[in-house]
Order: sequence, then structure tokens, then C-alpha cells
Amino acid sequence: MIKIMADSTCDLSNVVLELYDISLAPLTINIGGEIYRDRVDIGPDEFYGMMEDLPEFPTTGMPSPAEYVAIMQQAVKDGYKEIICICMSSGTSGAYQSAEIAKGYFYEEDRDSTVNIHVVDSTCMSHGSGMLVMQSARMRERGATFDEIVGFNETYKEKVKHFLSVNDLDHLLKSGRLTNASAFIGKLLMLKPIMSMKKGKGAIVGKERGQKKVLKHYVTEFSSRYDREMTEFVIIGYTSEIKIAENLKSKIQSETDYTGDIYIMQMGVSVGTHVGLGAISMYFFEKREKKGFFDRE
Repeated sequence: MIKIMADSTCDLSNVVLELYDISLAPLTINIGGEIYRDRVDIGPDEFYGMMEDLPEFPTTGMPSPAEYVAIMQQAVKDGYKEIICICMSSGTSGAYQSAEIAKGYFYEEDRDSTVNIHVVDSTCMSHGSGMLVMQSARMRERGATFDEIVGFNETYKEKVKHFLSVNDLDHLLKSGRLTNASAFIGKLLMLKPIMSMKKGKGAIVGKERGQKKVLKHYVTEFSSRYDREMTEFVIIGYTSEIKIAENLKSKIQSETDYTGDIYIMQMGVSVGTHVGLGAISMYFFEKREKKGFFDRE
């Protein structure tokens, strides 16, 4: 049996987590000196409800190795012999390194263990890593082996396309995700930056004036970029404005030839801390340039 685990920034809904028996190692959020575990001690609705009134900018911390070890040990007790841990990009957090340390601790405590553990540096953020987690779970349900699921993750993780736009540049600025110059220009021109991931780190790939143009940008880019074989589903993320997410879903369905599943899921507290209220995101598998894991004869 194959256990799939991740950190809480994958931002998958509780319905999906329960359906596929996915366990999460929670990040921590420091709010005014109080430490909360993401999705354990505080949820997104509660956090976004208090966000505008917070006197200090919240900070986040990676899951401890002990959090990962506990999940691994429980998985073994439950009969799992193979474990795949999918982490947020090592370019933005220490979660991957923490999971690798946990893997070492696991084998130190049980040197005779025959359990096979693989930790994936997803090079993704939020529902980007969630895409890999969900696809891995679907593959497992179809009977894929441990090596096949690992191969998929390592081959296709950089083909998960991210689009993220924010309503307030201050959060990206304070969290170090945006330079002072970019924030100043964006505010002056009333531009909304559109971000993606490049080499495991966030990068601005476009700027649009107004929400309508942002959504048009998303739809246009998706229509020309998405991999028709790999993109079994699309994930649209939001922090506080679900109606924007629903509008984007409607546009994809009416303005493109895509007919697969589209999931709308809320971004969690850890991600929301950095992107703020009104953020909207979109994730899918981008066309690949050369043959890979799924192109075998």
C-alpha cells in the first residue's frame, strides 16, 4: 500500500484529503505572538476574517521534522509499506528539507525498516503541489506502482503551471515576494501583477489593469498552454472572494475547449498570509516539450 502525504500548503479541500486519505504536516503561523498550526488551530475563514485588523504582519514557519515523522510512523502502523511525501518548493520554504530530515530520523529509529520513503521537492506552491498530490492519488487508485508515481512527480513537477494575482501588493512586499520598486510601480499604475513559478521561485510574468483583464489573461494563457493529455482537472484557488473563482470557472467552460473537471478550493492560512485578501489563482499541467514518463511505447 502507498501512503501519500504533504504539507498544509497544498491547500486541498478536506473532501479531497479524506477521499484519498492524504495526511498533512501543518505549517505554523505567528499572529501577534500566538502560534497556530495551519488547518489545525486556525482555518482560512477565521484568518481572513481577522486579517484586515491585525496590527502586525503574520509570519509562517515550516513543519517540524517531528510532524513528518509522526505521520510516517502512523502510516506504518496502518500497514503502509511505501510513502510518498510531496512538499512545497524548496525555493520558498524549508518544508522539503524538514521532510528529508524526518526521513533520516525515521530510518535511524528503525534501521531494519523495509518501508520505502520518497520526498518530492514539488517546485510548486499552494494548489500547484496540490495538483501533484491529487494526480498521485488518482494514479494510486488506478493501480500505479510506487516507482511510477515517483517517476510522474519527478518528471512532471515543473510542468504544473501557476497563475496568481493579488488584490493588495503590500502582502507580497512585506513577505519578501515582491520588490519595493515593483510594488511602487504596480500601485502607481493600478496594475495587478500576475505571478508564476520559475525554477522553484515566484516570478512576475505579467501585469494587468483590473480584475476583468486578469481573468482574460488567465483564460487566454490556459487555452494555448494546457496539456490536453495530462490536464485531467484544473484547480482554481481563492482567498476571500469565491465569486471571482466561480466567474473564472465559467469563463474557462464557455471560452475554451476544455471539458475536464474544474475544482474551486480556498487557499489556506499559510499561503494567504503572503498573498492577502482577494487573491485568485489557477493551476494546470502545461504542454511539455519533449517525451517523458508517460510517453513510453
